[in-house]
Amino acid sequence: MLNSLKKNRFVVIGRAGMDLYADPPGAQTETATNFFAALGGSSANIAVAIARQGGAAALVSVVSDDAVGRFVRHQLDSYGVDANGVRTVGGQFRTSLAVVETRMENCQSVIYRNGAADFEITQDDVDAIEFEAYGGLVATGTCFAAEPSRTATFSAFEAARSAGIPIILDLDYRPYTWPSPADAGAVCLRAAKMADIVVGNDEEFETLAGDRDAGLRLARELAREADRLVIYKMGEKGSVAFQQARSIKTGIYRVKALKPTGSGDAFLGNFIAAMAQGNPLETCLERGSAAAALVVSKVGCAPAMPDPAQLDEFIQNHPGPTRTTEADNAHPAL
Repeated sequence: MLNSLKKNRFVVIGRAGMDLYADPPGAQTETATNFFAALGGSSANIAVAIARQGGAAALVSVVSDDAVGRFVRHQLDSYGVDANGVRTVGGQFRTSLAVVETRMENCQSVIYRNGAADFEITQDDVDAIEFEAYGGLVATGTCFAAEPSRTATFSAFEAARSAGIPIILDLDYRPYTWPSPADAGAVCLRAAKMADIVVGNDEEFETLAGDRDAGLRLARELAREADRLVIYKMGEKGSVAFQQARSIKTGIYRVKALKPTGSGDAFLGNFIAAMAQGNPLETCLERGSAAAALVVSKVGCAPAMPDPAQLDEFIQNHPGPTRTTEADNAHPAL
C-alpha cells in the first residue's frame, strides 16, 4: 500500500491557524511591542512542508469568517497548498491563534483554542474528498480531540482504507485540547491501529500505552501486529523506526536552536516527501531529522520549512546523525 505514496499527492486533515512571534527573536511576549505573523497549526505546517519539497498537498480544515481566517487562506495559497477543502464558518468559532516566542530558555507559548474552528470539520467535509486522487491521507491526533472533528476524521480513515491509500498519523498530543490523558490515549490508540504509518514522541506513546514505561514497547507492538511503520521520537536522543522485523535508530542533526517548536511538523512533512520520492527508509528518516533541525534554527514554522535545495545544502554541510539498523529481536530491552 505504501507504493501509493509515490503519487506525491496528499490530503491533510486538521488544524490551521495564525502564529504571532514576539519580535525580535529572544523577546518575551509580555515586553514585546512587535510581533511577526506566520501560518501555523500542525496540519497546515505539514502540508507546507510537503509542498515545499515539490509534493502536492491539499488541506481539509475549517477557519473562521474573519480577518484571521482570511490570513490563513492567503498564507496557504502563498505556499502552494490547495485550500479548496478549507471551509469558512461563522458565529462563535475562531481560527486558532498562538502567541509564541523565538527563544529556547523559558519559551512561552499561549494557545487560543476556545471555540476552535477546526474542530468543526464534519462528515460533509470528508465526503467532498476524492480519496482515489491522492497517494496518502495525513492526519494529526488533534483532529480526534473533539466532535464533530473526531467522528469525521475516523470516517476519513475508513474512506482512505476503502480507497486503498495509506493513512499517516502524527499523534500530536496536546493535553489542553483533551478532557484527560486517558481519553486521549484510548481514542488515539484506536486511530493508530487504523493507520499505516504512526509517528509520535515518547510522551505521546506513553499516553497511548497508559503507562510511563510502556510507550516504547507499544510502538514496537504496533509495528509487529500489522504491516505498519512506527516512528518513536526521543528528542535529542533521536528516533527509532520499527518496521516488520527490523528497527532503525537514528540520531539528530545538531544545530544552535532558536526555538523548540516546529520540529515535529518538519520531520513528518519532509519524511513523507522523501518517501514519496522513493528514497530508502534510512534516507527518509535522515531528511526528516535534517528538516527538523533546520526549522528550530529559524524563525517561524511554516516560513522555515526548507525547499529541496536548502535541505540538500544543510545535509551536505552538517555532520550526519549516527544510525544503526538491526533486526528488531536484537533489542530485547525495547
